[in-house]
Amino acid sequence: MSASASVTARRLAAAALTAGALVSVVTLPASAADHPRPERSKVQISAVQYDSPGRDDRSNRSLNREWVEVTNTGRRAVNLDGWTLRDEDGHTFTFHHYRLDGRSTVRIHTGEGRDTRTDLFQDRRHYVWDNRSDTATLRNDHGRFIDDESWGHHRHSGDHGHGGRHDR
Repeated sequence: MSASASVTARRLAAAALTAGALVSVVTLPASAADHPRPERSKVQISAVQYDSPGRDDRSNRSLNREWVEVTNTGRRAVNLDGWTLRDEDGHTFTFHHYRLDGRSTVRIHTGEGRDTRTDLFQDRRHYVWDNRSDTATLRNDHGRFIDDESWGHHRHSGDHGHGGRHDR
């Protein structure tokens, strides 16, 4: 065998090995599809009541009629410890030792109250959510964006159609 034939044979062998490697990489995702990943729970802001019904008299009752709902649409529970809910002005509520069950919702009220599985309280004495425009932002315990809900002139996630009466 001549030297040029030997080089050609080596090049052909290398090309065949490369092609074989590419075919195995391309077929890998198809075989991975045979083993579905476990469902990841999706946590989202599902509703916001930023304009508490009735007079805005700063009573605890009025403050607690202002709330944000967070829903886990997945089947598995999600540990929300260290997650935050924040408005545009930087008012931040941090979840402490709270686990949101699968397919469940928790309502986070502005005022004072006793926390339960379905209701948490920020224990504030002033309104948080601006009636005219604001954004509620949910972040996980690593500070990564999870979801937001906006209304008014900042609206981009959804419109709840409520008017505005009070400012902070």
